[in-house]
Amino acid sequence: MGVTRRRLVTAAAAMGVAPAVARAQRVRVVGVLLSQAEGTPEAVSRVTALRDGLLRYGWVEGQNLRLDVRYGDGTPERLRQEAMTLVAEKPDLLVASATSALAALQKATTQVPIVFAQVTDPVGAGFVKSLAKPGGNITGFTQHEFSIGLKWLELLEELAPNTRTVSVLYDPQNPATAGYRAEIFSGAGTFQAQVVERPAADAAGIEAAVRAAGQASGNPPSGGLIVLPGPSLSVRPEAVVDLVTELRLPAVYPFRYWVKAGGLAFYGIDNIDLHRQAAIYVDRILNGARPGQLPVQNATRFELVINLKAARAIGLTVPPSVMSRADELID
Repeated sequence: MGVTRRRLVTAAAAMGVAPAVARAQRVRVVGVLLSQAEGTPEAVSRVTALRDGLLRYGWVEGQNLRLDVRYGDGTPERLRQEAMTLVAEKPDLLVASATSALAALQKATTQVPIVFAQVTDPVGAGFVKSLAKPGGNITGFTQHEFSIGLKWLELLEELAPNTRTVSVLYDPQNPATAGYRAEIFSGAGTFQAQVVERPAADAAGIEAAVRAAGQASGNPPSGGLIVLPGPSLSVRPEAVVDLVTELRLPAVYPFRYWVKAGGLAFYGIDNIDLHRQAAIYVDRILNGARPGQLPVQNATRFELVINLKAARAIGLTVPPSVMSRADELID
């Protein structure tokens, strides 16, 4: 065994990595596209999870792997630019973090293999032909279905039974938005509250939309808020949560990072784990598998997280029935 190869295997063994590092005949380049801004806690968590997953399969940065990570800063135009830049670098494989990132990468290439994490309805969006046989150059790991929107409505009504107006805050530029809206409004008639749309595509629009939700809530407050997934909304979650708290709006969010930022409640999938799982398909494709022959995997792990501190801040008492179901209570 040559000196360089021996060092690779020794380094991998020291980190508990399988000797598959011996496959490192050359450095493989993996481009990663995220919708968030660089340095945000959520973006860091997603990239860290992907790195951890790849390390388990013997892919060691600086030895047999180079990650080229790009960020969309919550805007479709930036995502398009970064997608084209990644493809121009001629990587061995691309990883798309979320639906908006996948949409940008799909437009940029039909040749480079793409593995996605936390994408909603990849068949309906035209990313793959079917879950069992994706075909083409794309496969990956889905998140929740659009019908989860009704679960968010139900949770909000449980948390705040006096809610009469529910504002749905969404990014109209997110390719998945239409699916969530359709599900929520098709089933809204079964709930006591009136559902109102609040589209917002930038910081100023988000503030205006949240303030409009607060005004619609009235005095005493009888309004609530549901925040849908979307790149523009994910860039500054703390600012959104602070304003929602100031307006005393009970709110349900689509991902855990919102409650970590001080939001009231989250129900959904463990999206960080999906990025760790994405490494499974990255490894297989780098070792010769075709993405079109790897079935798309559905998320199976769901969790409910309630922030009791946030509840107290808006004068809300969380019902025991909700607390008993929670997988985690933040206090």
